[in-house]
Amino acid sequence: MPTLIFHGHACFELVGSSTRILLDPFLTGNPLADVGPDELPRPDTILVTHGHGDHLGDALAIARRHGVPIVAPNELAMFCRQEGADVHPMHIGGSRDFPFGRVKMVVAFHGGGVDADESGRFTTFPCGYLVTVDDLTVYHAGDTALTVEMQLLEGRVDVMLVPIGDNFTMGPEDAGRAVAMVKPRLTIPMHFNTFDIIEVDPERFRRAVGDVAEVRLLNPGDAVDL
Repeated sequence: MPTLIFHGHACFELVGSSTRILLDPFLTGNPLADVGPDELPRPDTILVTHGHGDHLGDALAIARRHGVPIVAPNELAMFCRQEGADVHPMHIGGSRDFPFGRVKMVVAFHGGGVDADESGRFTTFPCGYLVTVDDLTVYHAGDTALTVEMQLLEGRVDVMLVPIGDNFTMGPEDAGRAVAMVKPRLTIPMHFNTFDIIEVDPERFRRAVGDVAEVRLLNPGDAVDL
């Protein structure tokens, strides 16, 4: 049974029977993070949804320290390679079997800049991920607006990690509509209350979801068996 550990904002660890996957490791500079990058166990791989600093975060430092690959959209992966990290590039709609399980990259509607790219050369597409480990599929939606493409994921997702902070992403009500499209068994809100500009009451999300799925609110450091 996989375990999901929340570290604040959009950062999670997905721990399977023989793997540890780190997603969007924004820890340094995250006022709500429960750990720093040096305190995390060694991951087997790092998945990054896009190049904004609150998602790329500490990925490069962690990847270089442990010699583990970063999976990212192609252009972002090329930037990470330039910065000395091992990478596995993918792109929207593509999927890949890895030793730990399967990864599919799906659409997210958001900005495409790479904050750490001073040259401005590595603009990229944001994405979400379907990660299948131990026969369970987790959908990390990344930073995204509500999009009709989410309907294509109905019946394919066990656990949905969805942004609700509004302003830069969906707000609670649109996130509730997204859950209604995907129909996961469990949904966990993310990307809210880290900063004042994305402060929302997560109970609005719970009300918007209704009885479509179980809603679990996690605090940084919380772990849930899936």
